[in-house]
Amino acid sequence: MSETQIDALAPAGPVTESPRAHQPQHTVVIPDDVPMVSLLGPRDELLRTMERAFPRTDILVRGNEFHVTGPSADVALVERLLDELLDVLDAGLPLNRDAVERSIGMLRTQSSQRPADVLTMNIVSNRGRTIRPKTLGQKQYVDAIDEHTIVFGIGPAGTGKTYLAMAKAVAALQAKQVNRIILTRPAVEAGERLGFLPGTLTDKIDPYLRPLYDALHDMVDPDSIPRLLAAGTIEVAPLAYMRGRTLNSAFIILDEAQNTSPEQMKMFLTRLGFGSKMVVTGDVTQVDLPGGTQSGLRIVRDILGDVEDIHFSELTAEDVVRHRLVGAIVDAYGAWDERQHIGGPRGARTHAGRARTS
Repeated sequence: MSETQIDALAPAGPVTESPRAHQPQHTVVIPDDVPMVSLLGPRDELLRTMERAFPRTDILVRGNEFHVTGPSADVALVERLLDELLDVLDAGLPLNRDAVERSIGMLRTQSSQRPADVLTMNIVSNRGRTIRPKTLGQKQYVDAIDEHTIVFGIGPAGTGKTYLAMAKAVAALQAKQVNRIILTRPAVEAGERLGFLPGTLTDKIDPYLRPLYDALHDMVDPDSIPRLLAAGTIEVAPLAYMRGRTLNSAFIILDEAQNTSPEQMKMFLTRLGFGSKMVVTGDVTQVDLPGGTQSGLRIVRDILGDVEDIHFSELTAEDVVRHRLVGAIVDAYGAWDERQHIGGPRGARTHAGRARTS
């Protein structure tokens, strides 16, 4: 090709430099023994996740090198993220989009807790599956259970309050730190009455305890659960069955504690015996008690907040661990409710009409 032809193909006017041309660039070299697909994800899904999280940076991958250009703070954060993800891979754990997003969130909180330490912490394993905390709040909650005799885990649904407590209970039983596990929750009806449910008293109560059984099956070999229940090593019972007992050498979990009265909460806490540990979980925004009845969970912090060896762990929406679509669904419903509130009855009728014709 002649010089004239080359000049004709050249862009007219001055060449405009990229706005990031003079920003800091850093190169991160990935060790040769790390398969790049494990760090980038299938079809570069994890790389796309990083790019969405750092829109002010350019992240280019050539061979086993990451070239990151952008504001110095973002470049440093991406470098730290890659170090954390490599440590997760070194621990033998696979990466996914959820782990990358949670690692970024933890790094941005500027906590002293490393994401790799959170994501690789093992609580209990069963049939090849290991239960671990997935957020900084969950890791702090699990640490509090190790360090205190009574722990209150308070937060919205999906934050792993009960699930992680049960995992710690199973781990304590396996390590022979306790002799038995006691799981309990108040049998408070949310919309239906116990008396109208079919069957015996046990049949009527079973639906309230079913979530505890479901979690237990994830952590203990299902074939051994009937034997453990028959021997009293694991006990699942309504809160009313705790009255008058002293529970020694036990890991005791009270679930759905927002549905206890102040008197029931006091009764439960005073069941604590020697060598035992208690975890109380609940969501103070989901109280199903009859009108006028005060929730024991709502007031217990004012009563016991200064008592030594009692800890209150607050979990938030950031600690919700469910399929990522659940968060999107919750946000969409929240936006819809807000539109209905702003639009009033007329807005609601219009929306419903569109729904029927779509």
